[in-house]
Amino acid sequence: MPQRHQAARDTRPRLEPLPEKQWDPRTRELLAAAPRDPEGGIPNIFTTLVRHPDLYERFMPFGGQLLGRGLLPARVRELLILRTAWNTGARYEWGRHLPLARAAGVTDADIDRIGEGPEAPGWTDLQRHLIRAADELHGDAGVSDATWAGLAEHFGDAELIEITLLVGQYHMVAYFLNATGVRLEPGFDSTGFEERADSS
Repeated sequence: MPQRHQAARDTRPRLEPLPEKQWDPRTRELLAAAPRDPEGGIPNIFTTLVRHPDLYERFMPFGGQLLGRGLLPARVRELLILRTAWNTGARYEWGRHLPLARAAGVTDADIDRIGEGPEAPGWTDLQRHLIRAADELHGDAGVSDATWAGLAEHFGDAELIEITLLVGQYHMVAYFLNATGVRLEPGFDSTGFEERADSS
């Protein structure tokens, strides 16, 4: 199992979310389509990334395809994202995806053992292959023959492609979040993440 990376926590962001008073017309147009939290706020990831409007404009359709219009079942997608957040030490990614994972049917027991890796007792065979794939992509930039074969018993070609791109996408997002210090919004927590920080 790869060592979990330790990202800096609770420090001042290197890049603050762009304040609304600084939004020019293009920024306002770009953020008008951004997902919003239940209370109506735009998540910090988007108001920080929009500081590079050209990149933001191209990033959002790809991320939206994987998150909202992909072929993978939501439970599979969120399990892969949580393991990627764990592997990269991305507290923001973990905290934002916990409620999405629970809504998709990822159980608290599943969440509790994500940090233990693919050999933890309680995983189904499919879940074990998924966690192992996330780890192999993280550590080796590839997937072993055995893991690929295990996944291919459950997924077709398109879904297998999506697994690799999903893990890659959320690595890229984790790099951005960790490097810029994007802060998790109030009302979202990192349950299951901070508690294990000193144990791996």
